[in-house]
Order: sequence, then C-alpha cells, then structure tokens
Amino acid sequence: MSSEPAAAAAREASLLASLPSGLLIGGRWINATGDRTFAVQDPATGAALASAADASPSDAIDALTAADRAQKGWAAHSSRARSDILRRAFDLLTDRADDFALLIALEMGKSLKEARGEVAYAAEFLRWFSEEAAHVHGRYQVAPSSGLRHVISKRPVGPCLLITPWNFPLAMITRKVGPAVAAGCTMLLKPAELTPLTTLLFAALMQEAGLPDGVLNVITTSRSSEVIAPLLADGRLKKLSFTGSTHVGRILLAAASANILRTSMELGGNAPFLVFEDADLNAAVEGAMHAKLRNIGQACTAANRFYVHEAVADTFTQRLHARFSSLALGRGPDGADVVGPLISGKAREDVHRLVTEAIDEGATLVTGGAVPDGPGYFYPPTILCDIRPGSRIVTEEIFGPVATISRFASEQEAIEQANATEYGLASYAYTRDLGRALRLQEQIEAGMLGINTGLISDPAAPFGGIKHSGLGSEGGIEGIEEYLTTHYAGFGQVEIA
Repeated sequence: MSSEPAAAAAREASLLASLPSGLLIGGRWINATGDRTFAVQDPATGAALASAADASPSDAIDALTAADRAQKGWAAHSSRARSDILRRAFDLLTDRADDFALLIALEMGKSLKEARGEVAYAAEFLRWFSEEAAHVHGRYQVAPSSGLRHVISKRPVGPCLLITPWNFPLAMITRKVGPAVAAGCTMLLKPAELTPLTTLLFAALMQEAGLPDGVLNVITTSRSSEVIAPLLADGRLKKLSFTGSTHVGRILLAAASANILRTSMELGGNAPFLVFEDADLNAAVEGAMHAKLRNIGQACTAANRFYVHEAVADTFTQRLHARFSSLALGRGPDGADVVGPLISGKAREDVHRLVTEAIDEGATLVTGGAVPDGPGYFYPPTILCDIRPGSRIVTEEIFGPVATISRFASEQEAIEQANATEYGLASYAYTRDLGRALRLQEQIEAGMLGINTGLISDPAAPFGGIKHSGLGSEGGIEGIEEYLTTHYAGFGQVEIA
C-alpha cells in the first residue's frame, strides 16, 4: 500500500475509533440492554465499518423518561441561551466539517464533494434556528366586539421523537434538532439503522456546545418498529417528526393518532422536471444533473420524471446522455466527484428491477442499466426514453440514478403529466417565459417548485410537500412553528391594585 492510501485508511480508522459508543440517555453514554450491537456497513465494499448499540424498547422508554424530566427546566431556559447553544454548535460543526464529511461518505457512500456540501447545508440549519430562537412572537390585541383583551403566546410542544433517514444522515438531523432546541423542546433522536455513526458524532458535538443533559437523547437500533411502538403509546411523548417513505409514514400516523400526537411528516416524492421549448438547454442539463444525481439519486426531491417538449427532446437527451456517460463510479471517500454506491444490495435490486421492467415494456435504454461487477452496491447513471404510460418507473419513487424522459406537445399536457402522481413534494421547470413560470407556480401540485434551478433546498425556506408527500414544513420561519403550541388568554375587566 502506497503512503497516500495508507494515510487515508489510517485517518478513516482513527475517525471511527474516536466515535462515542452506546446510547445517549440523560447525558450519559450507556450500553444497550444486554450489550446488544449491530454492524454498520460501508456500502462501497459491503465490509463492516463499526458497530452501534442496539436499543431495546425499555432503553427507548428510559430515553423518554430522561427527556420528560429535562423538559420543564429546558423550557425555562431563555431563548438567548438556546440561541447561543445552537450558534456554538454551528461553529463547532463548521470547524470539524472534514471529519463529518468523511464519516458521511464512509457510512452513506456519497462522494466527499457531496458530503462536504451536506455538512455545510446541515450547519446552516443550526445557524438559522439560532437566529429564529429569539424571534418567537406572541401578540396582544383588543377584541373588536366584546372588548376582551387577548394575549396569545407560544410554548414548546414538549418531548419530541425525531426519526431521521439514511440518505442525508447529518442534514436531516439538524433540520429537526435545530428548531426543537430553538423552541425549547427535549428530544429522542432515532437515526436510520444504516447510518447511525454520524448521529453519534453530532450528539457528542451538541454536548460540547453546552446542551444540558437529557435534552437530546439518542437511541440507535436495528429494531425500529419494536422500539418506536411503545414511545408512540406513551402519553409523555408530545410530538413525532419523521422523514422517510410514505408507506412507513402512514403506519406512524395511524399509531400517533391514539394519543393525538403533533406530527410532521416529510415523505416520498416523484418529482417532475419540465423542459419547455424556450428553455436554456445547457442550463436545463446542468439543473438535471443536480436534480437527478445529487446523492446518487437517493433523495426525496430527486427528479424522476423528465418531461421535455418535443421540439427539444432529442437535443436535451443527447446532452444529458453525454454528461451521464462521462461520470465514473467510485467509493465516496476516495474521490471528490464520483458516483458512489446505493445504500444497500436491496436498494440496488429495487432500482434495477424498475429499469428492467420498463425495458421489457418497451422503453428505450439510452445509457446505463447494467449492474457492474465487483464489490459494493454501485449502479450506473441510467437514461430511459419511450416510457409506457403507467409504468412503475414513472409511478413509483426510483431512489437511484435513473432518469426517464418523455415528450409533451403543449404546456397544459406538461402540467397534467407533472401532476399525475400521488406525490407532491418537489418539482422543477425550465423556461424563459415569466408568464408560464407564474402559471406553473399556480398549477403544479407540489410543495416546492424550482424554476430554472435544480437545487431548491435552503434552510431559510420551508421544506415540505402536499398530497402523499407529507404534512408540515421544515426550515424557514415555518420550521420552528412545528415545535410550538399556541395559547390564548382572554382578559375581561382587570383592576390593577
């Protein structure tokens, strides 16, 4: 082994060895019941990276007890104190960006370039909500008819269960933890089984930033449904925030209904990407690269269905083909700009099954579409054209580096095709016509729309969907509202002694 790879391997080993071990409950790192653990894999090789504590239902209840005990004292902290903690966490995360990026690349598989981008994005949620913490406003008003004096105030919801996915193992944490801390809520954080290591490093960072014991509790587990069920049934839990599939979201919503839990859900997506005849095609192709291949296509905001005007469809397809074909597959930590692996063997099987089914139904394979030899769960960037209407590849979320291209003849046809899905999270459109852009903003059935951009996520903007893509918003000024309850007091005649 040459000195450079040897040094990289040594750095990876050192980082993994430095991670805290166990569950974080009440400010202490402890072993799971029975000292149970589970392995965390490198998706680029299939080899084990490390092990994580495998929490039991009783461990989860202990974590809820710690959060419940800490809630009153934490809510009593001033908004400035909470703001200062988040700002220190932002500074610490920014200083240690390289460590977090490497860890994300190791356990999730994305390139170092994308991992660094995720760290910067994640840090911005901490900074944004450090600023929002001091801007939780109530109001005073006099009723126009009764003369009652109204005092409206906001209070923290209370202990929250935060369930985060594997595809953005840091940003999906800060997008929930940031507003919860700012609002004065205590938390139980349950990361995805596939990517728990980033969570451990982040939790240690929050301790260093000065977060009091019991405010953030971490439960890693391979038995998610078994561990979550008793939490949702416990009356001390006041809120559930979940990012993941629509299928799991439905199950969680049903369980949360028993205790009328406050819920926010960021669920699946099937984003359309519209390219009109007047679009800047070079910009559209560049936007498509971001909207489709960001995170190896494993993003709820990923563009799955490309609808291109018939006058420019051939040119757009050729240019996108050239860009897709130029990309190299590679292990995330080893390259700044490679297409990394999918998260698991099952994920790759699911993507490849959709591709082969579409081809069997008559779709034209432009590029990609073959499972490569070798270790890891890699899949090449793939383009399909001539898709049969109703094919699973356009009705289901792909969650991989596969673009389907269909043609349209009119604006109204494009809008109808874009809206022909149960999902409504993200959408994209390229046009130079301002009037058309405004019509799309009014008619596209999605919580978010990117006009002439393939990157729409921003901590200062509300992130959320409609239809089967979820409930509520994360980010923006709306994000903190998900962790607050509104209280009203009506004052009649009051004499001040």
